[in-house]
Amino acid sequence: MISGLVRDRREDHAAPILSESNLRFDEALALTASVTPESFQNFARHLDPVRIEEALQSTGTATIRRRRLPAEQVVWLVIGMALLRDRPIAEVVRQLDLVLPAANGTRSIVPSAVVQARARVGPEPMEWLFHRTAPEWGLPKAAADRWRGLSLFGVDGSTLRVPDTAENRRHFGCQQGGPRGPTGYPQVRMVTLMVLRSHQLVDASFGPYGLDERRYAAQLWSSVPDDSLVLLDRGYLQANVLVPLQKGGANRHWLTRAKTTTKWKTLKKLGPGDSLVEMTVSKAAQKKDPTLPKTFVARAVRYQRKGYRPSCLLTSLVDAQRYPAEELRVLYHERWELELGFGELKTEMLQRLETIRSKSPAAVEQELWGLLIAYNLIRLEMQRIADELGVSPLRVSFIAALRYIVDEWTWSTFTTSPGAIPRHLGDMRDKIRRFVLPPRRPDRTFPRAVKIKMSNYARKRPSSTERSAN
Repeated sequence: MISGLVRDRREDHAAPILSESNLRFDEALALTASVTPESFQNFARHLDPVRIEEALQSTGTATIRRRRLPAEQVVWLVIGMALLRDRPIAEVVRQLDLVLPAANGTRSIVPSAVVQARARVGPEPMEWLFHRTAPEWGLPKAAADRWRGLSLFGVDGSTLRVPDTAENRRHFGCQQGGPRGPTGYPQVRMVTLMVLRSHQLVDASFGPYGLDERRYAAQLWSSVPDDSLVLLDRGYLQANVLVPLQKGGANRHWLTRAKTTTKWKTLKKLGPGDSLVEMTVSKAAQKKDPTLPKTFVARAVRYQRKGYRPSCLLTSLVDAQRYPAEELRVLYHERWELELGFGELKTEMLQRLETIRSKSPAAVEQELWGLLIAYNLIRLEMQRIADELGVSPLRVSFIAALRYIVDEWTWSTFTTSPGAIPRHLGDMRDKIRRFVLPPRRPDRTFPRAVKIKMSNYARKRPSSTERSAN
C-alpha cells in the first residue's frame, strides 16, 4: 500500500524468447495452457487463473512477448518462494517447472532471467491479487461464525527483517539502538486485519519501520464489514483510531484493554465491575483531526484472572443486556489468535530465518504480498477441511498442513506435467484430515518470559561511513 516506488518497465531485449513476434496477453496465456495441459484448472477453486490475468492486466504487467518465464508464471514463482523457503529462487523455478520450453525443448533458464522477470512484474499484481482474494476467502467464514451477531476480527502489527542493503536501509529504515546506533537489519512494519476464528487475513498494510503502526491500521478500516467487532491491543486506545473505526460503517464496534493511565468519567453503573463511561478527546487530537468529537461514550468492564493483576476492558458495546460483561471478559482473550497467526507466518512459513530474501524495496514488497497470499491459501485449505469435519479451523494443525502442502509441491513436479501448481489439492484435503488437533484447554496459562539469553558478542552494525552514505 505504501510504496512510492517507480520501476522501469522497459522490455528486456536480452531475455531469451521463443519468437520475435508479439502476442496479445490472451494468446500468451493460451500458449502457456498448451504447454501445460492441466494448466491451473485443478487450482481454480483456490486461486482462479482469471484472477491472475485480471491482476496482470489491471496493473499493466501482462506478458505481451513470448517469454520463457511469462508474467502469470512469475506470480506462481513468488507464491512458491513463500512455501519453499529453503530453496534458492532459481531452484524454486526449476522445482515448480515454471519455464516454458525453448525451441530445442529445453526448460533451463539463467538466474539473471528470473531476476529480470520478477522486476518486470513488480509488486503491484501481487498486491492487487491479495486485495481481491483476501476478502473473498475470509469474510464468508467471519460472517458464518459470529458472536452475538457480530463477526470477530483482530488488528495488530509486527515487524520483519529485510536484507541489509543500502537501498532497503534507505527505504524501510530500522530500529534505533540508542547510543550503540541502529540495529543490524532494516525492518518492515506490517499491520494485518485477521478473522480471529479462522486466522484468514482480510487485509494488510506494510511499509517503512519509522511510521507508526496505527497509520498503517487506518488503511484497513475500510475493509472491516458492517456488524463486526474488532479486538485491539491497548496501543490502539486513541480517539483518532477508535472513533473512525466505529463511525466508518454500520454497527461496527471495538474492544480493547485500558492503560493504567487511562481516565474517564463514570456515567452509570451497569452491573458488578461494569460501567458506562465518558472518554474525553484531547485538544491535541482534535487539532490534528477537527472531525473528532470532544467526548465519546464507552463501556468499562473490570476483571481479574487468577494470578494476574486487575484489568479493565473498554468497548463501544454499551448495551449490557445484549452484550453481557462476563462474555466480554472471555472474548477479549481471542485477540491472542493474532499473535498465533504472526507465529505461523514468521516462525513456520519463514522458518525463523533472519530476513526476507529480496534485496530491493520493490522485490521485498512483491515477496511479502506473495507470502500473505500463500498463507491465506494454506488457511483456506485448512478451513475447508475443518468445515467438512465439523470442527473449528483452529483445530487443524498449521505446521502439519504446511509441511504436507510443501511436500506435495515438491514431489508433484516429478510425476506431473509442467506448471500443475499444485495438482493434488483434492487428495491433499483428504490426507490433511489426520492433522486435526484435540480441543484447546482454556485453563492453561503461559506467562511471557525470555527463553534465550541475549548473546554477549558485540552486534555487527552499519559502519559510520555506511550510515553517513545513507
